[in-house]
Amino acid sequence: MADVEEPKFNSLADRIAALNRQKNFTSPPAGGKRPPPPPPPAKASNTNGVTNGVVSVSSPTLPARPQKRNPPNLSQRTNTTISEIEAPPSLPGRDAPPPLPTRKNSAQPSPALPARRPSAQPLRSRRGSNSSEVSHISTMSNLSLNPVSSRTSTTSTETQPGRRVLAPALDQAKLPPLPPSRKEREAQAAKEAAEREVTDVIKAPLLSARSAPAVPQVGSRPGLPPRLPSRPGNSPAHPQADDGASTTPRRLPPPPSAFVRPPSTFDSSRNTRPRDEAPPPVPLSSRPTMAQIDAVTVRASTNQAGSCLICRDFSAPDTVAAQYPNHSLPRHDPVGYLASVLCGPFPSATDKARAIFTWCHHNIAYNVEEFFGKCIKGRNVEETIFHGKAVCQGYAEVYQAIAQRAGLQCVVVGGHGKGYGYKPLTRGEPPPPRNPSGHAWNAVCIDNGEWKLIDACWGAGSVGDQQYHKQFKPQMFCLANELFGLKHFPQDDRYFFRNDGRIPTWEEYMIGPVRGEKAEFYGTATDEGISEFTFSPAEKHIPVYSGEVLRFQFSKVCEHWVPERNGKGRSYLLLMKIHGLDGRKEDIVPLETDGFWWWIDVPARDLGAPGQTIFLYALTTLNNRDARGVTKEEYYRAKGSGGYSMSWAIYVKYELVSSIPF
Repeated sequence: MADVEEPKFNSLADRIAALNRQKNFTSPPAGGKRPPPPPPPAKASNTNGVTNGVVSVSSPTLPARPQKRNPPNLSQRTNTTISEIEAPPSLPGRDAPPPLPTRKNSAQPSPALPARRPSAQPLRSRRGSNSSEVSHISTMSNLSLNPVSSRTSTTSTETQPGRRVLAPALDQAKLPPLPPSRKEREAQAAKEAAEREVTDVIKAPLLSARSAPAVPQVGSRPGLPPRLPSRPGNSPAHPQADDGASTTPRRLPPPPSAFVRPPSTFDSSRNTRPRDEAPPPVPLSSRPTMAQIDAVTVRASTNQAGSCLICRDFSAPDTVAAQYPNHSLPRHDPVGYLASVLCGPFPSATDKARAIFTWCHHNIAYNVEEFFGKCIKGRNVEETIFHGKAVCQGYAEVYQAIAQRAGLQCVVVGGHGKGYGYKPLTRGEPPPPRNPSGHAWNAVCIDNGEWKLIDACWGAGSVGDQQYHKQFKPQMFCLANELFGLKHFPQDDRYFFRNDGRIPTWEEYMIGPVRGEKAEFYGTATDEGISEFTFSPAEKHIPVYSGEVLRFQFSKVCEHWVPERNGKGRSYLLLMKIHGLDGRKEDIVPLETDGFWWWIDVPARDLGAPGQTIFLYALTTLNNRDARGVTKEEYYRAKGSGGYSMSWAIYVKYELVSSIPF
């Protein structure tokens, strides 16, 4: 006889609730030990025997329960570890319910709870839960009434509506405010920028006083229309044009003589005043004297020269450097002694660097014996100082040792130099493979933290015909780094020290700024303040059959370079030696000058015939006297007198050719 199925309960709470609904028992008295549960009903054996080999067992009948409403069947969870639960024994009709047994099996399922509402907040798995042994990352509550087992599903998202009401949401007003998002910050920045544009006053750009036309000042309101061209040019000048006049603009040479400048719009407004109208009187009481004008000119020139190494007065450091020959130095620590006596009197780093540069010229000669004999010996700094001879590497090491001992930042720079033995490339000749070696110079930090490239070896003299010619060349200390780099290429790209920060290539360095071979420039012109980098034409070969009027021009090394103060005296008169049409009439023609530029315009056919050579001369003596300060008129008068004598120095040499191949 089969057992009668009893209602099954998922939890103890469900069972107690079912018993409370029966109303046929009284609660047990408080206190005391609970009585043991009744024994299960005994099973009776079947007396009918065995049928077909199967023993039939009959179960005793259960007493009828009171006709009460049965509790609703609850859905059995499928994630429980126990598939069947023993049926509870029948309850006799009594007032008090029997005591409940103590549950010992911890694997029984926990009571099910209604499903939670979907929430954006992540749910954490309950600690110590025995209802799920595998799933800990479910997106729903472990206590969901969904019959799907959580033993096999780890990402269940199914939910069922429940009747349980969750706790009220946290009051957002009590939380700290969130930081603004990226879009909010960008919108706020755009709003502030728009407000500034409305309130700011628009300023006119700064323009050069020489190149900018006279325009009205542009303010926050729209500008007025331009004046008619027929009216006098009395428009107000740009108020900020005077600011740019503090720095002296570069002076340009005059235009060629064959060029006629057309009248400009400004010229038409000059003669607008009636001819019969008298000019206003000159206020003589407020006019400055010539002495006042000269004083202002000298003061302005001195201020400009102080910031220019070319025109700076280095007489003090040069004088100190000549007082300490190498044979008078102490044998113990000569480097420290030189650093003290040469650099101690000067607070300026530029003057200290110049004193060391000049001392190298006076006390170290180029070692032509070892250089041409290819037996250069290695010497330390002290040995080089007392020996008095060195090659470029020795110059650079001595300079670095004294400069660093004096507290200056100084390095030795190795690379290639276009010095003795260098042969310029011809037109169309490819540059040689990269090989920046064979020379050495220095980089020293002077005033205002500026790194200056100097060459103490080339500044002491030059080599020619395997002989050393001692000659002080201050341009190797004063030359700008960009111009210094035209003849020096370092191995390390960090040591160009250009103001624009650009690093030239090896091919650009070897070819140079001139496409062909450069004109032969002699150093005597540099001593007179003439720059070799402004010569035009710069190429050595000049075609005579081009049919053009050729201009020869060049300038001073610096705009505020004064020959009486910075040079050796008044400037020489410069002459160009030409050979006439087809080379049949030789002549020497003086150049025009405005004090800064020198120029002359000559037709190409009048220069001479192909194969001849033309020169740029400086008239040094005229009629056996010094020719400094001689004017062009004085030269023509002496030449027309018939009996005269003169001598000159060569500055530049050109060669005439029939044509130049491309």
